[in-house]
Amino acid sequence: MFQAKGCEVMLENLTDYPYSSARRVVMGQQGAVATSQPQAAIAGMEMLLAGGNAVDAAVAMAIALTVVEPTSNGIGSDAFALVWDAQLHGLNASGKSPQTLSPEHFAGMWQIPPLGWLTVTVPGAVSAWRKLWERWGKLPFEQLFAPAIRYAEEGFPVSPETARAWKRAADIYLPLTAPEFQPFKEVFFPSGRAPAVGEIWCSEVHAKTLKAIAQTGGESFYRGELAQAIASFAANTGGILSKSDLAAHQADWVQPISTNYRGVTVWEIPPNTQGIATLIALNILEGYDLSQYPRESASSYHRQIEAMKLAFADIHRYVADSNFMEIPVEYLLDKAYAAQRRSLIGKNAIALAEPGLPKGGTVYLAAADSELMVSFIQSNYSGFGSGILIPDTGIALQNRASGFTLEAGHPNQVAAAKRPFHTIIPGFLTQENQPLGPFGVMGAPMQPQGHLQVVANLVDYGMNPQAALDAPRWRFIAGNTVLLEQAVSRNIALALVECGHNVQISAEPGMFGKGQIILRRGGVLVAASEPRADGLALAW
Repeated sequence: MFQAKGCEVMLENLTDYPYSSARRVVMGQQGAVATSQPQAAIAGMEMLLAGGNAVDAAVAMAIALTVVEPTSNGIGSDAFALVWDAQLHGLNASGKSPQTLSPEHFAGMWQIPPLGWLTVTVPGAVSAWRKLWERWGKLPFEQLFAPAIRYAEEGFPVSPETARAWKRAADIYLPLTAPEFQPFKEVFFPSGRAPAVGEIWCSEVHAKTLKAIAQTGGESFYRGELAQAIASFAANTGGILSKSDLAAHQADWVQPISTNYRGVTVWEIPPNTQGIATLIALNILEGYDLSQYPRESASSYHRQIEAMKLAFADIHRYVADSNFMEIPVEYLLDKAYAAQRRSLIGKNAIALAEPGLPKGGTVYLAAADSELMVSFIQSNYSGFGSGILIPDTGIALQNRASGFTLEAGHPNQVAAAKRPFHTIIPGFLTQENQPLGPFGVMGAPMQPQGHLQVVANLVDYGMNPQAALDAPRWRFIAGNTVLLEQAVSRNIALALVECGHNVQISAEPGMFGKGQIILRRGGVLVAASEPRADGLALAW
């Protein structure tokens, strides 16, 4: 093991890094917020300025994101959170599959369909908002909904990245003709097309539903009129999600999992999420003195990619709902096991089976004040989700059942009342039992890869938070195929090819994730937002 450069290097001498990165670093003392949409970040700051805390800000941002970035999340999403309040708490608000779901529903299929009722599990985002607020919120619950309701009623200009995602989604959702997809198209494609950049979009049905959730503390969604509307639409259009499925849902407090990487402890939510992949890969990578190689070098890229490939091979085989896992988390995180896996890495790329994880749509946010720090993530899964929207509600349902496998005997095999494998993972950093802060990178299988690269940038290369997000990225796809951003030098790409990697260059920023970071140094909060998204970091 090699000595870490330490968290001090992450935050000092900001001007040592490229001007563009240092210029965008945001610093404050009282509070900070960062997420992928400026309107949502402003919603969080509104709560802080009104006397709320970081949890109030985080929940307000999460609610606002369901309106201003519907291409990635919605009222019918799932969610996870990590919260620091002198210790770290984990919240798993992901929903289970319907109680009557069985493998027989997928007879003749080779994978879970990405659209329609069979891909819907119980949505958990609303329960996450309520659970977090109950434990830490200072402001009235209804107040947290005010910005989102305002955006839904008055409209907002659609941002560039969201408009791009909306336009891509049109090719998927507009051709759908079954009755269950029509309400979705009426709300999100009312003119038969996606809104353009800067076009004002609003949704009265979103506002109406958010008001009902606010006024009932979320009860309407799981046990009241909204729950009845969801169950009735399912019954009328071939779905099996029932009112009893919704009523049985609960968000669970869980013990976060971690590993120590060169003196910095990296925290993730335990399975059913893929956060453990980041920790496995970091354990493997820890055996190399990564800092001896330049950040922009094939030697550094190769070792990170290979560690990630080995981690994906493990999680694809073993990770599922924690109640169904056959291999304990402790075994997968064992340092001796990591050394065994590290011995498989050589000069040439390892050929591995595909991890089998599809592309996804997710939003991440971070918030902090003088006492609390929040890492929060919510997602539909793939783009807009299942394509099912409950009439007159704005509730677009996620397609999280796509995370299951149909492989018989696999711990993640589809079954009744079971949480699927989840791609969304909030992250958190501590050092010597003190918080550094929340971080996250969106993008389905890119998420643990993004976490790995951000941690290496911070710890091994001493980058400040904004520089750590700005730096060029790679993305392992399957087998020996790896995508590189255009900013990666040609020399690195050629050297990786010589190592046996099948290198492809991608100009699509969405392929490499979208993230945010807030780190604390003494009494100063340093916030940064992903340059690949439309996001914003604010601090005061």
